[in-house]
Amino acid sequence: MNGSDGASLPSNYRMRLVADLSEIGAKTWDRLAFPDANANPFLRYAFLAALHETGRASAKTGWKPQFITLWRDRDLVGACPLYEKSHSYGEYVFDWAWADAYQRHGLPYYPKLLCAIPFTPVAGPRLLATGETERRLLARALVQFARESGLSSLHVLYPPRSEALDLEALGLLLREGVQFHWTNTGYADFEEFLASLEQKKRKNIRAERRKVKEAGVVVRRIPGEKASDEDWRFFARCYESTYRAHHSTPYLNLAFFERIGREMPENLVLVLAEKGATPIASALVVVTPTRLYGRYWGELAHVPCLHFECAYYQPLELCIERGIRTFEGGAQGEHKMARGFLPVVTHSAHWLGHPAFANAVEEFLARETRGIQHYVDELREHNPFRTSSEARSSSGDCVAPDEASPLGATAPSPGKAPGGTT
Repeated sequence: MNGSDGASLPSNYRMRLVADLSEIGAKTWDRLAFPDANANPFLRYAFLAALHETGRASAKTGWKPQFITLWRDRDLVGACPLYEKSHSYGEYVFDWAWADAYQRHGLPYYPKLLCAIPFTPVAGPRLLATGETERRLLARALVQFARESGLSSLHVLYPPRSEALDLEALGLLLREGVQFHWTNTGYADFEEFLASLEQKKRKNIRAERRKVKEAGVVVRRIPGEKASDEDWRFFARCYESTYRAHHSTPYLNLAFFERIGREMPENLVLVLAEKGATPIASALVVVTPTRLYGRYWGELAHVPCLHFECAYYQPLELCIERGIRTFEGGAQGEHKMARGFLPVVTHSAHWLGHPAFANAVEEFLARETRGIQHYVDELREHNPFRTSSEARSSSGDCVAPDEASPLGATAPSPGKAPGGTT
């Protein structure tokens, strides 16, 4: 790769594709991608290498690493987590209908290029760079690589808005989604948080927590540093059981969880539910000093409301105890609003190489965006807090349609926009 515009890369810069992060090394990678404890933990070398080296995100599973890296002299100054994908699983921004439209027109949609963290619908930098100059060079190199690859498309998922706008300026189409985040405004304890909610919401949460206690279930939180091998084995069983219950194949495995448990324990907390002396359910959250990310949950025995206790109320208490500012609830979830979460816009950027399909998707996305405000108004009417002045918002942005809904396209033709479904 030469640079942003053919040979226009400054003489002391060079681009290189990296298929194996070990070519870079943990110290060099984390100096760029994880510079301090508040950085996005899913960009850590430990997390990405665990995905790759346990075979979860690898060429064999349809995730072929093709990281674009930017070097100034001998220093790594930019990188994109980029994969060549042979399917659309594990992404949470749905393009299945786009792929179907390509197929019905006899055109290959796969492989495609995906700039994202596998299986992780969490916003964060995708154009990792030491400065604005490096970020611009990296963005142009990413788009150039997509155009020269001969592949159908490039999709950049969950970048911050500033990066999304940079990519839009280079010709990518922007799409919005929604997640639900909770904000800690300095609550002294869980009861003070409850007091900020409408009476019905407050009553329902208390009733849900009471059901768990009355069932004889005890819930405790285990910091990653104190989690035992037995804890990780049990958690993996719970995680796998959730997928089996939905007749699906789990993305991750015990080897992955054990590895991140060894290599990044300070970012992990297990929630363990026990009935008597028997563990029955578990959840895993990822933490930094300022953010908590809800990730995985599973149960071996059903207890009403136990999911809410392990996946929401225990992490909320942890945020309050540690002074963690934001709890990102992950994909899906209008039901989260009843528990104090508010909608936040997420972004993605898309390039499609076929002009007719690109035009059709652009028109579809324009219509989709016009419908967002109706959804905004509806959600505002269901604010869970006692008064609008007490509402906690985790972003200046408002909301977009639920990104868990497969908003897609029918087969397009030149000048005709695809129809969306929800």
